[in-house]
Amino acid sequence: MTQAPAAPKAARRQHDREIIALAVPAFGALVAEPLFVMADSAIVGHLGTAQLAGLGVASALLTTAVSVFVFLAYATTAAVARRVGAGDLQAAIRQGMDGIWLALLLGAAVIAIVLPTAPALVELFGASDTAAPYAITYLRISSLGIPAMLVVLASTGVLRGLQDTKTPLYVAIGGFVANGVLNVVLVYGAGLGIAGSAWGTVIAQCAMAAVYLFVVVRGARRHGASLRPDAAGIRACAQAGAPLLVRTLSLRAILMIATAVAARLGDADVAAHQIILSLWSLLAFALDAIAIAGQAIIGRYLGANDPQGARDVCRRMVQWGIASGVALGVLVVLARPLFIPLFSSDSVVQDAALPALVVVAISQPICGIVYVLDGVLMGAGDGPYLAWAMLATLAVFAPVALLVPTLGGGLTAIWGAMTLMMTVRMVTLWLRTRSGHWIVTGATR
Repeated sequence: MTQAPAAPKAARRQHDREIIALAVPAFGALVAEPLFVMADSAIVGHLGTAQLAGLGVASALLTTAVSVFVFLAYATTAAVARRVGAGDLQAAIRQGMDGIWLALLLGAAVIAIVLPTAPALVELFGASDTAAPYAITYLRISSLGIPAMLVVLASTGVLRGLQDTKTPLYVAIGGFVANGVLNVVLVYGAGLGIAGSAWGTVIAQCAMAAVYLFVVVRGARRHGASLRPDAAGIRACAQAGAPLLVRTLSLRAILMIATAVAARLGDADVAAHQIILSLWSLLAFALDAIAIAGQAIIGRYLGANDPQGARDVCRRMVQWGIASGVALGVLVVLARPLFIPLFSSDSVVQDAALPALVVVAISQPICGIVYVLDGVLMGAGDGPYLAWAMLATLAVFAPVALLVPTLGGGLTAIWGAMTLMMTVRMVTLWLRTRSGHWIVTGATR
């Protein structure tokens, strides 16, 4: 970033209040999302091993499908926040409605693909003959909730852009509770088995989408924004989201390569890798909450034609990212003897995981910077740069990770490659923020 005089204490306190007010509820909402799958797993697990295995395959497919479209939240947050900063709430909500219409169209397309291809998709993911029927049942029913899930993503982006992360938290908590109750009632009370779990999740997701739509529509009517689909607006949302789609797919490719390489090392290494990856994902939620605050705040400052304010808050969020990363790294080191036995009592798995966890701990300050700067550039609408930067990162990571089985080092080397990947991301993002090319003011980029 360009050097500038330190912001006065009063300004830093204001930035801190804004970051905390947005990041803390965002973290709660982020953590609530994976609890859906955990609740389903806990309930379905009592039906039998085959049902749980089927759920695992179907959930992996659904999670992948939805995560690909996370740009609906990211791009919408940035676009809405800019218009909020410019003082045009009507245009902000209109922009949000375009994102919601795009979500509905994409959701309908996904249903049209998943319903007829569910058996082939389940087979591609390697489900056993006993688990496959359950996976197909769960996947087909749950796919009906994908439009609602995508509407939730887009609507979350609208509210984040409006500087509201509390409503998504409340909706996420309500959805989690409803999902748990519905699953128990339909799986056991109605005797529907795994189909009941799928229907319970779909109903909860649709209810969440309905609440979001009520909130957004109420805001649209209050500010006189049109609710009708606008082809040009929907097309603009898709164009803004396309680079972020490339970024997300590149990141998914990195995670898949890491898991594939771990699998080549043996059962103990891949088991330890899954344990570490679950922890890494949990740590990412904490750091991503700051990034979400960054998306909303940076977009607002740029929309208000305040480039210096954007620079100052960017600098402050980087400090938050580093401090959070250090704290999380220390926590990982202290908790690792207690954490790993929760997932495996196998001494071979534990021995493989312990040194790799140290690498993960050391990398957390780097991760803190990466997540913050990623959020800053998303908030600035700098999607094309993020796409190219992630493609470059993938190009560096892939050959290094694929050489691990040949060169040795085991799981620790894989997570060393993951740390290299995050370091490359940090450098590319830091160079961009330092250049100042991301600072484009106005209601639109």
